Amino acid sequence: MSLGNISFVRDFVIVGFPGLQPHYYGLVSALLFFVYVCTLVGNAVFFTLFVMTKNLQRPLYYFIINLVVCDVLLSTTILPKIISRYWFQDETISFLGCFVQMFFVHYLGGVCSNVLAVMAIDRYAAICYPLQYYSFMTNRNVLILILGSWVLSLVGPLMIVIRAYPLPYCAENTIIHCYCDHVSITTLACTNRALYSVPALIYALVVLIGSFAIIVFSYCSIFAAVMQISSTRGRMKTFSTCSPQLIIIALYFLPRCFIYLFGNIGINFSTDLRLVIVMMYNLLPPMINPLIYCLRTEEVKTILRSLFQKKQTGIPLQLL
Repeated sequence: MSLGNISFVRDFVIVGFPGLQPHYYGLVSALLFFVYVCTLVGNAVFFTLFVMTKNLQRPLYYFIINLVVCDVLLSTTILPKIISRYWFQDETISFLGCFVQMFFVHYLGGVCSNVLAVMAIDRYAAICYPLQYYSFMTNRNVLILILGSWVLSLVGPLMIVIRAYPLPYCAENTIIHCYCDHVSITTLACTNRALYSVPALIYALVVLIGSFAIIVFSYCSIFAAVMQISSTRGRMKTFSTCSPQLIIIALYFLPRCFIYLFGNIGINFSTDLRLVIVMMYNLLPPMINPLIYCLRTEEVKTILRSLFQKKQTGIPLQLL
């Protein structure tokens, strides 16, 4: 095709769920709005507890608060546009805006993976080397791990956006997805997509498998260390300190592995089912994580019980 016959697009159309009937648009937008509000409120409550409570200002909670920030930013990157698409029928997104959204989706996804890996390292150090834990997790080392999670995640998304942005996008501008991602955008390019999709796939697998490998190693080592504890009660107490992270890791990684695995062995889903799974693993963890922190973490439960009892007795609230 000659360049003279190419009609370059100036914006994209977010289709969302292609099989969704129009009379369900209001219900879907209300559900997504509910998820967004719960995510903001739940994470804001935990962030407030962290800032105002000295007992929570420890290495583990520094990592959790970074996951909180990442979850809120990822939800804010994805949800407002798809809510607008179904609530106000505002389905267009500017050319530049689509690539900005694509960058933050992939960047924040990478940050979440890295933070979860760092949290696993923290639990590994705490359980396998308890006497040296605070020697390992100094303020300096915690800061390095946190900054590393955010800075190292920049490289891959920047590269795929820089490579994808100048491609010729012609004629078709509809994105069969709930947000702009690398696959949905580069599929519309009038060029050989393999040159751009393969490096992006390698990056995604490196981030996913690399983080997951660190997590598996850490928790296998933790399991081996815990099984050496003679007391059953001691083993259960030690395992309980890891349970919140294990639930969060399962919510984040298992659906992703499910999609990648079944896609590579030739098992295909309908587009709507695939998008539902993708939206669930992107949006449910940010909404559910604050509940896990509050209900499965002993320090947070103690603080919440204290606040609730003081409120019932009329004692002025004073955080620990």
